[in-house]
Amino acid sequence: MSPATNGSVLVIGGGLIGLSIAHQLARQGHGVEVLSRRRSEAAGFVAAGMLAPHAEGLRGPLLQLGQASLNRIPDWVNQIEADSGLCCGLRSCGIIVPFHSAAARDAHPTAHLGEALNRKGLEREAADLAEQWQAGVLFAQDGQIDNRRQLMRALEKACVNFGVKFQEGIEVLDLLQQNKTFVGVRVRNAEGELCTLQADQAVLCTGAWSSKLLPELPIFPVKGQMMSLQGPRDALQRVIFGPGTYLVPREDGLIVVGATSEPEADFREGLTPFGQRELQQGVASLLPAAGQWPPMERWWGFRPCTPDEGPLLGPSALAGLWLACGHHRNGVLLAALTADLLAAAVIGKPLSSSDAELLNAFRSDRFEP
Repeated sequence: MSPATNGSVLVIGGGLIGLSIAHQLARQGHGVEVLSRRRSEAAGFVAAGMLAPHAEGLRGPLLQLGQASLNRIPDWVNQIEADSGLCCGLRSCGIIVPFHSAAARDAHPTAHLGEALNRKGLEREAADLAEQWQAGVLFAQDGQIDNRRQLMRALEKACVNFGVKFQEGIEVLDLLQQNKTFVGVRVRNAEGELCTLQADQAVLCTGAWSSKLLPELPIFPVKGQMMSLQGPRDALQRVIFGPGTYLVPREDGLIVVGATSEPEADFREGLTPFGQRELQQGVASLLPAAGQWPPMERWWGFRPCTPDEGPLLGPSALAGLWLACGHHRNGVLLAALTADLLAAAVIGKPLSSSDAELLNAFRSDRFEP
């Protein structure tokens, strides 16, 4: 059994959450080694990048978690951009949630936190919105970030600049323990060789695959198919968050369209005609003019879902093994706060009372009877 590099903290999973935690640990002077099977499959590369705790209609502790992370995102992005020299693509563009009636609008869980819109207000914010939408809410505090093309690349470079070590093409097969204490991992490397890595601490950030390593975790995949359209540069200024479909406009006119929700698909990869038709129909129902815009790319991914759709954060049943997984639809939104909370937990840094309360609310043992 060989030790991880210089006694590094192992970050198992090279997606957005793993990179965010690795970056924070490295900034605070800790050695970090990221083990990644295939970073291109990570949810951070396939999500739309919405920052939408209010548009999503989150409730209770999950809303509090989302709001706390949303408030930290500007400083977090500034830090990543300074450390990497790259832009992350953060846009405080606001999000419109349309409804068929004022009554439906007013029943939205977070409607009181946004600006109520009638049909005239909707036309002011999104002139080509389909006529069936007669009311809406503008959440000016919500926004987006270009996670696929900018944020992930900037985080990777920031990590490298702070000395984070990467092992790509590594499949973690088992978590090793002694007396309920984490001691390392058994892996298969890119050449197919089996070996073990020793470590005193690790953070599990393997998203929808987390329960393959810890079967007791209540995490399951929900497949989502997405696409992008090339619209006119100024065709859409705000995100439109409709029921089942959302349109996320980037600054260059690219429109990210998502997303199907397919819990029955398990880990079946690939696009399906049914899923792509569902996206096209969703576009037509929201913004008919966008049905004529040329498609640019189509892709899929797997959301890591839990029974209450909240993440698993904090200690696991193994001493020294920490959890940062199960973020479902909100991984991009929650990355900033997750990185702060988990980095502090790993190094033993005291948390504020509010942060400690949030971390405690999303412990994995909340599902135990």
